[in-house]
Amino acid sequence: VKPMTPRCTVPKAVPVGKSASLHCHENEGFPKSTYSWYRNSEPLPPDTKSNAKPHNSSYTLNPATGTLVFHAVHKGDTGRYSCIATNDAGFAKCEEQEMEV
Repeated sequence: VKPMTPRCTVPKAVPVGKSASLHCHENEGFPKSTYSWYRNSEPLPPDTKSNAKPHNSSYTLNPATGTLVFHAVHKGDTGRYSCIATNDAGFAKCEEQEMEV
């Protein structure tokens, strides 16, 4: 069963240096969906260490739960975030939401 549009929760504004949690979830897909996050339409790699781009963001992305946690946000984390739920039957994307740092 193809995933339905996931529910995404993105904080509107986060002070610099604070942590921020973004959530993405849907219940209809079978087998269970895995989740990927995008900032300004660019995919966020699940593992910050393997990112080739110089990127000083520290976050944890759990593809199984759809949770994206920034440990200490900085100005560069400002942007439009969206999430895609994917399984064998297809994928669905939530609306982009702005997060201001």
